[in-house]
Amino acid sequence: MVIRKEVRGMKGIWLRMLRLALAAVVLPGIILAQPDPLVALKKAGILPEFAKVIQLATGFRFTEGPTADPAGNVYFSDIPANRIYFWSLDGTVILHRRDTGGANGLFLDPNGNLFVCEGGNRRVVQIEPNGTVRVLADRYQGKRLNSPNDLWVTPDGGIYFTDPRYGSREDLEQDGEHVYFIPPDRSAVIRVIDDMVRPNGIVGTPDGKTLFVADHGGGATYAYDIGPNGLLTNKRLFVRQGSDGMTLDSEGNVYLTGEAVTVYDPSGKKLGEIPVPERPTNVTFAGRGGRLLFITARTSIYAVATLVRGWQWKR
Repeated sequence: MVIRKEVRGMKGIWLRMLRLALAAVVLPGIILAQPDPLVALKKAGILPEFAKVIQLATGFRFTEGPTADPAGNVYFSDIPANRIYFWSLDGTVILHRRDTGGANGLFLDPNGNLFVCEGGNRRVVQIEPNGTVRVLADRYQGKRLNSPNDLWVTPDGGIYFTDPRYGSREDLEQDGEHVYFIPPDRSAVIRVIDDMVRPNGIVGTPDGKTLFVADHGGGATYAYDIGPNGLLTNKRLFVRQGSDGMTLDSEGNVYLTGEAVTVYDPSGKKLGEIPVPERPTNVTFAGRGGRLLFITARTSIYAVATLVRGWQWKR
């Protein structure tokens, strides 16, 4: 597979966005009145005036699961290719891991552990910095999981993950598509949500008090209070939109992927959308200082500069 890299370095990203913004308004001798699809988010203080969605690299099969390290570099998965890649701030993309068992959702913790939903292998694993792989969950009550999809790690090390099933349903052992919790001591796999059609995107607040879960099959996203034992209470509708992936910024705004990346404020009010050339699958904040929205979208990865930081930079 050949990966075509579009932009090198953070400086190149910001300069290219500025050039695109100018080109959209002024051509030699001609003033164009081009509608700006990002205007609502610029007015809301989410995006800078020059912001444009740019393609960072292409040539993948189906990108997903972006997660950033403290420097702003990003790991992301290519599900059907069974690979995990690493995008660095200098614009390069390198292969990080092969034979990933259909890796989908990823989460990098502050200690450098990479948590992976291996949908094809039907398990959740932890890849330690030295490369050691530990299986954290592959069964619930003795029956194999469906196909772990996405996950979020709490500040104290607990893990929430969604377990839907897309595609063939012939070998399902669970009685539905649910959400689970693995305590910090890894002593159990606990089912915490059992009333969704098809849970998918998941993220929590940096204080570890609220969990957002998208019911992709039910067309809605819900918020829950997180109890001291990891159990969830006070279920409430956040917005009537499901999502494949999601993230938060440091102001508490929620970013959901669907036809576009849609941004909601903490109350559920829609602030605007970020159209992407390919249908977006997932998002995370990246870049220096966490002011770059990194978007996985089918065969490519994209980015747009932001004024807000990602939730990780609020801890």
